Amino acid sequence: MPTFTLSRSRALLAAGVALAVVFGAAHLLGGSSKPAQVTVEGGGAASVPRSAARVATAPVLVVDVAGAVRRPGLYRLPQGSRIADALARAGGETKHADSLLVNLAAPLADGEQVLVPALAGAGGAGGTSSPSASGAPPSPTAPVDLNTATAEQLDALPGVGPVTAEKIIAYRQAHGAFTSVDQLDAISGIGPSRIADLKGLVQP
Repeated sequence: MPTFTLSRSRALLAAGVALAVVFGAAHLLGGSSKPAQVTVEGGGAASVPRSAARVATAPVLVVDVAGAVRRPGLYRLPQGSRIADALARAGGETKHADSLLVNLAAPLADGEQVLVPALAGAGGAGGTSSPSASGAPPSPTAPVDLNTATAEQLDALPGVGPVTAEKIIAYRQAHGAFTSVDQLDAISGIGPSRIADLKGLVQP
């Protein structure tokens, strides 16, 4: 059998090519998982995966979902959520919900109450206060905050019934907090004379 003898220069060249192939493969396999360096207490450095270094706690907001929904209660949602997201967490609207008064695309704010009104005559307003025998509803003892008042509190105002109270809450959810009592003029059923009667009884 014939034998082949490599010269010294050819042997060194072959070894160099082999090492280059090995180092290249190691670079390709390990380059994508290079750990990130972070400083730890005491001035030292520790290596952590880059994916873990990017993990951050997303801010959340807490909202109160009430009214004609399947599971009313407090819910934690990511920042930037919409009313539709809150209703989904609460199991969705019931068959008695008046969904036309709810702006599902409105953004949520931390501490906000999302109140889904019930259809008129559906029994959802059974617990609301009603006018006395003389026709005059009970007057509140302190100004009612238009931005936090419940349907029952708004219904107790003179000239504001259950339907108008739900419209006020729906307007608040769709357009944000009231900044002036005069903004009530944008709600159907409330005109300048009614706003004049409500001044002193409500506040933004």
